[in-house]
Amino acid sequence: MQQNIFRKLSFLDRYLTLWILLAMFIGVGIGYFFPEAKNFINAFQYDTTNVLIAIGLIVMMYPPLAKVKYENLHTNFVDKKVLLLSLMQNWFIGPMLMLILAIIFFYDSPEYMTGLILIGLARCIAMVIIWNDLAKGDREFCATLVALNSIFQVIFFSLYTYIFIEVIPSIFNLKTQSIEIGINEIAKSVLIYLGIPFMLGIFSRYFAIKVKGKQWYNDKFIKFISPWALRALLFTIVVMFSLKGDMIVSLPFEVIKVAIPLFIYFILMFIISFYLSKQLGTNYEQSTTLSFTAASNNFELAIAVAVAVFGLGSAQAFVAVICPLVEVPVLIGLVNLALYFKKRFYS
Repeated sequence: MQQNIFRKLSFLDRYLTLWILLAMFIGVGIGYFFPEAKNFINAFQYDTTNVLIAIGLIVMMYPPLAKVKYENLHTNFVDKKVLLLSLMQNWFIGPMLMLILAIIFFYDSPEYMTGLILIGLARCIAMVIIWNDLAKGDREFCATLVALNSIFQVIFFSLYTYIFIEVIPSIFNLKTQSIEIGINEIAKSVLIYLGIPFMLGIFSRYFAIKVKGKQWYNDKFIKFISPWALRALLFTIVVMFSLKGDMIVSLPFEVIKVAIPLFIYFILMFIISFYLSKQLGTNYEQSTTLSFTAASNNFELAIAVAVAVFGLGSAQAFVAVICPLVEVPVLIGLVNLALYFKKRFYS
């Protein structure tokens, strides 16, 4: 079963973990052997935004948002209980679970703690579509949840980040960061790195379909832009890790440190979501969609915010980059678990 699922992925998605590893090592190699690369990257700095990275991150976010079928969203808002469950899983259970794991594993490492919290707050809007399709979930319902999470992130991500990084930790006398940040800085980052591609996604879908037709848009345009999300991700990772040349020795240990809580999060979140969905009486397709939407994370947004707020060479950005390295193989395994649940509980 694992092998069949693996073959269904595109060539780029099939070896995503390998590409990310290669991009990390290439970046570290550039930074280690060519220290002047840092000056080249910093030459693109404008105010608090690095134009080079901004372009990469916006391109990375655009394709999944262009795939959302915004015109069909209203047909999936009938079952209010299911939608409320999704909102609870994504905007309460998920962030709280990651916050708890961040405190447990990195209570003495505020930068790493902050990086994990950012990942927990960035709800998935991209690769969840792939995992959901492989596990035979409800595709249209998945599109609805993706769009809903996109809208919620544009509106609430800044406030959520401020609450989970500043307010809640201070109640327990925990320090989650090494620099002062404000909600305005976070809002600015979200507006640039999520708001721009979100509006481009809506505009391109309606404009292109109106001019060229839906078939051309789905068969030609989407097929053309889809690979650019991964290409932009790998480009961003190379640039970021080129600033980490001095970590070439300690990198493997640091990756393992970050990978452990992420691994626990993905597994627990998926099982909790599947259980709650089944208790609500949803069918397999809906349960699967709800679970993958809740267990996956928008690492693209987490990377964007971490880079914009804390800097390219920050530990927070490093943690965000490790997320897809862990998420991809774990979620492939969870596809198999979902199909097992189908035979065990829904046959």
